[in-house]
Amino acid sequence: MRQEFDVVVVGAGAVGAATAALLATRGVTAPSRIAVVDARLPTATQAADWDLRVFALSHASQRVLREIGAWERLPRSRVARYERMCVWDAAGAPGGGGSLTFDCAELGEPDLGSIVDGAELKWHCLQAARHAGVAIVEAGLRDVGVDAERVRILLNDGRELGARLIAAADGAESPSRRFLGIDTAGHPYGQEAIVCHLHTERPHRNTAWQRFLPTGPLALLPLSDGRSSIVWSVRVDEARRLRALDPAAFARAVDAASDGVLGATRLSTPIASHPLRLRYAQAYVGERAALLGDAAHVVHPLAGQGLNLGFLDGAALAVVLADASDAGSFGDLRVLRRYERWRKSENMPAAAAFDGLDRLFSNSDPLAGALRRAGLGLVGRSPLLRRWLAAPALGRGAAPTADRSSRRR
Repeated sequence: MRQEFDVVVVGAGAVGAATAALLATRGVTAPSRIAVVDARLPTATQAADWDLRVFALSHASQRVLREIGAWERLPRSRVARYERMCVWDAAGAPGGGGSLTFDCAELGEPDLGSIVDGAELKWHCLQAARHAGVAIVEAGLRDVGVDAERVRILLNDGRELGARLIAAADGAESPSRRFLGIDTAGHPYGQEAIVCHLHTERPHRNTAWQRFLPTGPLALLPLSDGRSSIVWSVRVDEARRLRALDPAAFARAVDAASDGVLGATRLSTPIASHPLRLRYAQAYVGERAALLGDAAHVVHPLAGQGLNLGFLDGAALAVVLADASDAGSFGDLRVLRRYERWRKSENMPAAAAFDGLDRLFSNSDPLAGALRRAGLGLVGRSPLLRRWLAAPALGRGAAPTADRSSRRR
């Protein structure tokens, strides 16, 4: 027996589940004709504490989540609005030379974005897909085959699914992408991102702080309970050393790396880390296939935009499929090329910019240091430049909606 669908989304993370919910909510096809497949589905969170993985969501991403009904269901205790962002060079000081501050009041916004608990986000995106009537299938992939008419998806429990389109949102190591034969390019950064939550001596004042060190950036992100979450990019050998420190020694290392911007810190969670790399699919689409999120692009976390780019992928795909003449044309390359051109035109420059920033800031060359401080000072003195730089992070006008379907014809 083979179950038939119009769209099978592989990957029940935030991007995959939100994409499926968008397709159903916008009436792109009947909800019962959409499926989400994953070997391990997110479960309801019972944790008393924030998840170690947190995400900075732009206004555009929040609009996507509101549209599918997930934003309102997120527990307010696991959402922290941030109103300011202060970025400074290791040789400068926050608020002084070689620094740059964005303030929501100056930009005419209620906030710059929100820090959200990663586990809660995944669960509520999946719940949004369920509430929309999407079929949820818990199984891993055994194989994917594509012909002119259908996609044939074999699951590891013996079931078979048929679809007009497979949307691969199954992460950086995407099995779907491998089965589809789509190659990737990029390079490792030779860094790991260390994550944990900290108590701080001074209040974070709803501010995201980021110091650029020669070894990589350190970000301190405000949580709703007064703590801060860190994302600290360091060389692999340094990450190994830091993970081996006792809590007090690790806190002292954070204090030195952050220049004591929030006073003395105290570790409140275990420490985790993950390797960093730039990776991008050489094609976002194939016959009856489209890649989204980390399956299509993995970027450096220094700007916190990876997940936001993924949500915009899903929103753009929903617009493109809504413009298709009927469900039978969902997998046509002519239709899918629109999605690829649209998203590559935005994702590739973003990835190049983040990669360039890492190269510029993560080195100790004196000339590069002088250029960094001069550039930050120039932007800091220009409200117009600050507004221009803040616009992509805010996501102003970036979330493709149903009434913008003609934008990329």
